[in-house]
Amino acid sequence: MGNAELQSIHVHPVKAFRGVAPREAVVEPWGLAGDRRWALIDDGGKVVTQREQPRLALAAAEPMAGGGLLLSAPGQEALTIPVPEPAATVATHVFGTKVNAVAACDAAHDWCSAYLGAEVRLVHMDDPATRRPVDPEYALPGETVSFADGYPLLVTTVASLDALNSLIAQGDHAAEGPLPMNRFRPNVVVAGTEAWAEDHWTRISIGEVDFRVAKACGRCVVTTTDQDTAARGREPLRTLARHRRAGTKLLFGQNLVPLSPGTVRVGDPVRVLQ
Repeated sequence: MGNAELQSIHVHPVKAFRGVAPREAVVEPWGLAGDRRWALIDDGGKVVTQREQPRLALAAAEPMAGGGLLLSAPGQEALTIPVPEPAATVATHVFGTKVNAVAACDAAHDWCSAYLGAEVRLVHMDDPATRRPVDPEYALPGETVSFADGYPLLVTTVASLDALNSLIAQGDHAAEGPLPMNRFRPNVVVAGTEAWAEDHWTRISIGEVDFRVAKACGRCVVTTTDQDTAARGREPLRTLARHRRAGTKLLFGQNLVPLSPGTVRVGDPVRVLQ
C-alpha cells in the first residue's frame, strides 16, 4: 500500500446536514475540528438524523469565523448563527446515550423547524472533551466523541466503493448504481489501496497523525438516501446484505480514533502501521 494517499476530507458541522470538503483539517481527540459539533433534537431530546428526516441531506452548514454557522436549505433564507454562550445545558439522547449540550439561538430553532415542518432545536456540544465517551466496548479510557454516530472519524476507500459498485451492477437494482462516496458520509477517503484492505487495518497513519482502527462501520438506511435529492432507494443495503454482512451488521468503512494530534491534508500518504 505504498502509494495510498488521502484523496479527500469531509467535515459535517451539523450532524445529518450536507458537509464541506476542506483541503486540510485539524485532528482533535474527538474528531476533525468542527465535525458534528452541532445536532438537531426533537421535543423529547432525541437527536434527529437523515434516518427520520432524509431532507436534511439538502440542508447545508458552512463554518464561519469564530465557530458560528451559515445555514442554508431549499426554500429557506440563509441564516448566520453564533456559537451559543455558555449556559445551562439541555439533555440530548444520541442512540440511547445521554449527552449534555447547549441550545442555539431561537432563530436557529425556528429556521430548522420551518424547513422540516417539525418542531426541532439546534444544539451545540460545548465541551467534547468531557460530554460523550466512545462506546466502552471498543474504547480506551478517556476517549470521547462529538455528535458522530459513535466514533471520532470514519474512513472509506475508493477501491472498496468501486468493488461495491461492481457488485451493485450485477444485482437486482443495478439501475441505482454506481453510488457516490457521499452516501457513506465519511470523514477521510483513501485512494490507492486494494478493495477491502481496510478490513485488516488495526492502526494507520495519515500524514503526521496516527489512528487506531476501532471497528468496522455498520451501515443504516441513510446510505440509501440520495444526498442530492433526498430520495430513497434500495442500494447499497441490498448488496451489502449479500456480500458484507457480519451478524446483523452490514459493513462499509472503518471507525477511527486519533492517537496523536496534528493536521491531515489532501495528498498525505496513508500507511498501515499494524
